[in-house]
Amino acid sequence: MQYPVALQTQPLSTPSTPEPHTPIPENEPKVIKITNCKILRDHKIVEHDAIWIQGSKIIDPHKFFWYQKRLPDTVLDAGGLLVVPGFIEAQINGAFGVDFSVPSDSETYEKDLLKVNRGLLKYGTTSYCPTIVSSSASVYHKVLSHLKPRAGSAAVGATMLGAHVEGPFINEARIGAHELKVLQASAKNGYADFKDVYGLEGETPADQRKLSKEDQNSVKIITCAPELDGIMDSIPDLVEAGITVSVGHSMANISQAEEAVRKGATFITHLFNAMPQFHHRDPGVIGLLGSRPDLPRPYYGLICDGIHVHPNSVKIAYDSHPEGVILVTDAMSAMGLAPGNYQLGNMNVTKEEDRVYIEGTDTLAGSVITLDACVRNFMQFTSCTLIEALEAVTLHPAVLLGIQETKGVIKPGADADLVFLSDDLFVKRVFVAGEEVELDSIDVKVTEKF
Repeated sequence: MQYPVALQTQPLSTPSTPEPHTPIPENEPKVIKITNCKILRDHKIVEHDAIWIQGSKIIDPHKFFWYQKRLPDTVLDAGGLLVVPGFIEAQINGAFGVDFSVPSDSETYEKDLLKVNRGLLKYGTTSYCPTIVSSSASVYHKVLSHLKPRAGSAAVGATMLGAHVEGPFINEARIGAHELKVLQASAKNGYADFKDVYGLEGETPADQRKLSKEDQNSVKIITCAPELDGIMDSIPDLVEAGITVSVGHSMANISQAEEAVRKGATFITHLFNAMPQFHHRDPGVIGLLGSRPDLPRPYYGLICDGIHVHPNSVKIAYDSHPEGVILVTDAMSAMGLAPGNYQLGNMNVTKEEDRVYIEGTDTLAGSVITLDACVRNFMQFTSCTLIEALEAVTLHPAVLLGIQETKGVIKPGADADLVFLSDDLFVKRVFVAGEEVELDSIDVKVTEKF
């Protein structure tokens, strides 16, 4: 599998001439060396190697030895486990009784975020985009200020990368579990309409991009239907604003879908769901997986629970475009909870063991699967390689979001977000920003249903 040059990591370098030894400051971060492990690095599973961490970052051991002339402070025996970059989740509506789309007072909302941020670590998710379903402008204005990027740690949980706003600029013919009355049928005023609905702080796309570079942009991904009036022409401005544009909840034909990609869309929201079924004369959004070589094929999200997408369909997508798959949960507030009645946005839903429906209907309303389970299912459904399955929750979402220098990889300079996996791909240990998480101490139990 050939990756673009930007994704190819370079071998560790040894300085030709060591710098003079200097005293180590008392506050210098301690160095951890992780040994006796297998490592996902540079599209390979590497054995007989180690990972070196200083503070919150992965470091080059050669430079560390030559420049600082000292041994690691701690040597951690990984017991033969597989160590991979922390998982990255691009679409999750809530979990553990928390729904990101439901406003509350500031103190309660922050407390709920902490519960999710910590709870997700149990399943290997160390970075994520909290997802807001189609809502009124007043809801966005209340909740998005809480969802700006923020660093993770063992104490506060997973890193928040900015929100995925799934709607409201979507097609009512493919509404899914979204509420009809809050949809926006057009964006005739272009970027200004998005700014007004979401409460974007940048007056222009360029202003918003500056906020993005400063991690002050609440919105990281927008799911929209490009066939709606004004949406297609807005895509370049949204991209200029530092926002990832995803095609979803859409009736777009293949010509419209490909035009959206030309304009800058780089993602498909939960492939196969909330879009027309594949037709041989006009494959619609799904047909983007078969676009000709001169058009960059987008990444696509797959809910790999065996319910939203049949395993055969998962394999068809993988066979068509293996480098584009990004596993997502699309999980809602009932993830991690017992069967019962819960809330998704302003809608009541019913959880039945492994699936969730809009109350009184047979319409699926998000999933309750976890990201580590998606990885296991994906391997089972497709017979893909271990590397391909793991990169679908690490490298691929990192590249989609433009954070592949610090997230989704194990290389010097990257954040020390690590997941230790057993041979059957269950999470055993987790590091966030160089700190090990006490997984057994994370309590996400909810005693009351909504």
